[in-house]
Amino acid sequence: MTESWATFGADLHLDLSAGRGLRAGLTEALREAARSGRLAAGTRLPSSRTLAADLGIARNTVAEAYAELVAEGWLTARQGSGTRVAERARPRRAAAAAPVRRPARKGPSYSLLPGFPDLGAFPRAAWLSAARRALTDAPNEAFGYGSDGRGRVELRQALAGYLARARGVYADPERIVLCAGFLHGLTLLAGVLRARRVREVAVEGYGLDFHRNLLVRAGLRTRPLGVDGDGARTGELTAAAGAVLLTPAHQFPTGAALTPARRAAAVDWARTTGGLILEDDYDGEFRYDRQPVGALQGLDPDRVVYLGTASKSLAPGLRMGWMVVPPGLLDEVLAAKGPTNWASSTLEQLTLAEFITSGAYDRHVRGMRLRYRRRRDELVAAVAGRVGVSGIAAGLHAVLDLPAGTERSVLQSAAWQDLALHGLSAFRHPEAGLAPRDALVVGYGTPSDSAWSPTLAALVATLP
Repeated sequence: MTESWATFGADLHLDLSAGRGLRAGLTEALREAARSGRLAAGTRLPSSRTLAADLGIARNTVAEAYAELVAEGWLTARQGSGTRVAERARPRRAAAAAPVRRPARKGPSYSLLPGFPDLGAFPRAAWLSAARRALTDAPNEAFGYGSDGRGRVELRQALAGYLARARGVYADPERIVLCAGFLHGLTLLAGVLRARRVREVAVEGYGLDFHRNLLVRAGLRTRPLGVDGDGARTGELTAAAGAVLLTPAHQFPTGAALTPARRAAAVDWARTTGGLILEDDYDGEFRYDRQPVGALQGLDPDRVVYLGTASKSLAPGLRMGWMVVPPGLLDEVLAAKGPTNWASSTLEQLTLAEFITSGAYDRHVRGMRLRYRRRRDELVAAVAGRVGVSGIAAGLHAVLDLPAGTERSVLQSAAWQDLALHGLSAFRHPEAGLAPRDALVVGYGTPSDSAWSPTLAALVATLP
């Protein structure tokens, strides 16, 4: 069966008004597209038959235009390779006018920045298998715009089962709202709080500044809570705050777990004042020396918004997050998000659903837990006798306590070692009345396996 011209070749937009007559106009249009760079060198052009059919002109007209431009050197034509835009040398500038070009700097050679998993460990083969199965089984309507602002029901059902089993979350699929990561979810919640006339949100005295800045941009004041070895001091919560943002399972960045007494105090505050608890469960899957710390949401699903993502367990590039929303807040969150499921790809939602239900997600998390624990142990052994280490029972980072007054000099030493590193002071709320503490926040999940040993050596070289 002869192949139709409509399925052969690439689309090409040309304006034929530039010349006199069809051939001259076509020749000039192609010449100008190559000269200006709109058609990059190496671009394969449609066959003469395809372009003629697209433009509604004779095939010989296209063939003659191609031949003229080949003769001029704008195009090349080889058997089996088709007609392509030729490589052309750029005009040289005078030596005196030539700018001095330095090699582009790609960033530090080593990185121990917190908040990243080992991106090289993404389970490509298992993810691809799940994607194939999800694509095969996907109903036709899944390829539409999506009319449910909560996201695909397949993923919401898979998450409901997983979160209940692994994190102790009361998760009805009808109350799960999918979003494009934690920041997207926090943005939606900030808008809802502002619409409710909330003016102040309590936050932990140590935390991420871009979370605080997001709340401030939404018109909300942030008031810091003290943080110590038992987590955030939730007894400091007052009626002035309409919500509190907490990392109960593994305080970021100090690594403390919120104690049962302080969990109870937070829930009592929410019930008494009508406030909301926003629970950031950013790395709850990774624990090493202790039993899993369940989600705070399990204590009161009506007062806690649970937020989780695949950013640490899989990769932040998936842009996949979820919220388990109290019944009284669901309509407002969906109104803020809008009726269309635009936040993340439907196919990736279906793939993650398949990844979870097939057991591949659990297998990946268990494997990564062993890998990160091994790194943590190597980190602790490498710095033993030099600095104290804390916050290491769970998560992907550790806190290295430094002698008083040395944090800045150690960071300067890290810069000389070409090592990206954060000090604890970078995470302190500017209004937090916390005692000075010099320390490093070391993200041992960040380097690839091949980079881990030299990165660890660079860290040791920076320590006092």
